[in-house]
Amino acid sequence: MSWENNVRKVEPYVAGEQPKKSNVIKLNTNECPYPPAPGVRKLAEEMDYDKLRLYPDTDSTMLVRELAEYYHVKPEQVFVGVGSDDVLATAFVTFFDSGKPVLFPDITYSFYDVWAELYRIPYKRCPLKDDWHIDVEDYKQPNGGVILANPNAPTGLMEDLSTVEEIIQANPDVVVIVDEAYVDFGGTSALPLLEKYDNLLVVQTFSKSRAMAGLRIGFCIGSEKMIKYLNDVKFSINSYTMNMTAQILGVEAVRDEAYFKETVQKIINTRERVKKELRELGFTFPDSKTNFVFASHKSVPAKDIFEALRMQDIYVRFWNKERINNCLRITIGTDEEMDKMICFLKEFLKDK
Repeated sequence: MSWENNVRKVEPYVAGEQPKKSNVIKLNTNECPYPPAPGVRKLAEEMDYDKLRLYPDTDSTMLVRELAEYYHVKPEQVFVGVGSDDVLATAFVTFFDSGKPVLFPDITYSFYDVWAELYRIPYKRCPLKDDWHIDVEDYKQPNGGVILANPNAPTGLMEDLSTVEEIIQANPDVVVIVDEAYVDFGGTSALPLLEKYDNLLVVQTFSKSRAMAGLRIGFCIGSEKMIKYLNDVKFSINSYTMNMTAQILGVEAVRDEAYFKETVQKIINTRERVKKELRELGFTFPDSKTNFVFASHKSVPAKDIFEALRMQDIYVRFWNKERINNCLRITIGTDEEMDKMICFLKEFLKDK
């Protein structure tokens, strides 16, 4: 069929499995195990549904202002989108147009190369070192832009802010994007560097630490000029990307800082406990600063553990890919969920 010759063919991103049955322990998509802030629920229950017949605010003014106040920047420095994936995809289209390869690690968020392929952006994967950290020298070669997840996924490792700054300093003529989806779980944000570098874009999300993956809210902070360019591209595609409900509830999620901090600390506490218990079972892993652990076992293949857990309706993430095909990414759930997983692993790994 001749029309297929003009189809843009890409290999799509594959998200974590979404089980169709209930009563499973879902530790494969890095969602928050706790509900959103109480004020979010209250607003959702009281929302005037009649307003849903109207188009939402194209500028997401209330949400942008709330984020600007929270992060101590100007509203003109904030861009919001439908999850950080939407923000990142828009940034790829906007800033990576030089014809030179964009640089990112070989083991990182697997959407980066998908966007590059989709938008016909040349790219180069820079191999992580054996300890899963980046090699700064890889990012000092000619390029059309840099994107780093920090903390990285799926490794969970955090690079020092000095490392990030060294990369920005080495690339003054391109945009450097720091994807901070997991920074609230013990990382150090690159936001303070915005005062020094106008080519830095910092991207975050409500999906993890703010427990709102279902509403799809992401944002980035950068120079006023960068945000203007992002909005120009956004409004050339779709003026109404952020729905009204997300805007209203997103504001309330930002306002309840006490609940946010309490939730994050609970996840961190559980993570540290689970790391200790996994070590006792023979697992090794990088020192996670995220809401997951990237673990491999000393004697049992990751695929075997993955399949055994799945048979018990415990879902974790496994990739059959080079360098990481003996690792499992285990999201930190509630204490009860993690206890059930550890209990099963103790029995399954006994005498192995």
